[in-house]
Amino acid sequence: MQICLKNAASFVKADALKQLESATEAANQLLENGKGAGNDYIGWVHLPSSITDAFLAEVQACADELRKRCEVVIVAGIGGSYLGARAVNEALASAFDAFVAKDRKNPYVVYAGNNIGEDYLAELMEFLADKQFGIINISKSGTTTETALAFRLLKTMLEKQVGKEEAKHRIVAVTDRAKGALRSLATKEGYKTFVIPDNVGGRFSVLTPVGLLPIAVAGGDIKALVKGAQDMEKATDVSVKYAENPACQYAAIRNALYQSGKKIEILVNFNPKLHYFSEWWKQLYGESEGKDHKGIFPASVDFTTDLHSMGQWIQDGERSIFETVISIEKANKTVLVPMDAENLDGLNFLAGKRVDEVDKMAELGTQLAHVDGGVPNIHITFEKIDEYNIGQFIYFFERGCGISGYVLDVNPFNQPGVEAYKKNMFALLDKPGYEEESKAIKARLAK
Repeated sequence: MQICLKNAASFVKADALKQLESATEAANQLLENGKGAGNDYIGWVHLPSSITDAFLAEVQACADELRKRCEVVIVAGIGGSYLGARAVNEALASAFDAFVAKDRKNPYVVYAGNNIGEDYLAELMEFLADKQFGIINISKSGTTTETALAFRLLKTMLEKQVGKEEAKHRIVAVTDRAKGALRSLATKEGYKTFVIPDNVGGRFSVLTPVGLLPIAVAGGDIKALVKGAQDMEKATDVSVKYAENPACQYAAIRNALYQSGKKIEILVNFNPKLHYFSEWWKQLYGESEGKDHKGIFPASVDFTTDLHSMGQWIQDGERSIFETVISIEKANKTVLVPMDAENLDGLNFLAGKRVDEVDKMAELGTQLAHVDGGVPNIHITFEKIDEYNIGQFIYFFERGCGISGYVLDVNPFNQPGVEAYKKNMFALLDKPGYEEESKAIKARLAK
């Protein structure tokens, strides 16, 4: 993994960036010594190096049991309880995996409990009507509305199809160690369970069973994934000084740009397999830094696709943005552009070239155009899309997020604003215990 700041550093004052070098090292030290805000949720910092082969074997064994019994596995979860796993699975799978019916090596992995869409749930249940399926239910409390609603429907359906005894072998609960509705249900029904560590928040939980189990079910190599994260943990450790520490460098430059008026960070990829990594990254940074009326707004685009929709705004719109470009050095497959005798499309100048070379030149050309247009550009390169590099990707952005949040002087590990909509929703649905809130909201709406 490599990070290049030259096309971003030129947009900030050198002394401002220099000051942030020491600030990021101090923030990294807070992660290490546990003296920063939210320090009860920094278990992810040394999580990769704490993962044992025995633990990975247990996760893999559970995944293999689901793989043996099920042709479809539903991951029920929302936010950090599904985004990381989906990001990894979508990156590793064929883009057309959903259409592969014959000789499948892996179950279909689909997702529920991440919305309250009646049509979506109805269509999912129609799809499952003639399928052998299982459920990974991921929730610390077991009462998160979106996930609990989906799980109730799917559990009822599964028990009707195969009976309670077989269903308990097809349901896995990833939840709190000792308390909560899902823990109580799992104990009562005899489900296999894995623990979400108390000191790891949802958006930092990809390398716990929250992410590892769904990834293993989909056929991912979780040992290689963890190895990549372990190596990145070493590369961004507090002992690694700023000049060699990519997480500190990333945190410093984005904060320098923010201080100079760049309030929006656009994560850019030139590989469609990384779309859901952008979704994971947006939650990671948005939920971690959006506090106290501060924080860079995280957005994302898929290039070159979005150059034909958002490209104009990025090139010539308000100069409040900067880009962080994720570049993949090597494609995993080779496709050459053929020669065409008539050349009606005018593409013979590309004949014999790899499609990836065309993509790389589009990437370079876009970078040059956007920098010329006043858009700072941070460039991050990974060797290829595989489990090892994805593990590096995950940990790099996690570490950078923790450091950046402390530099911004917020608690990166809470999310108080997320609760506001829930209180209103529960009041409007007349949930017991919300009677006073219900009266107040209904009076407000009646005005």
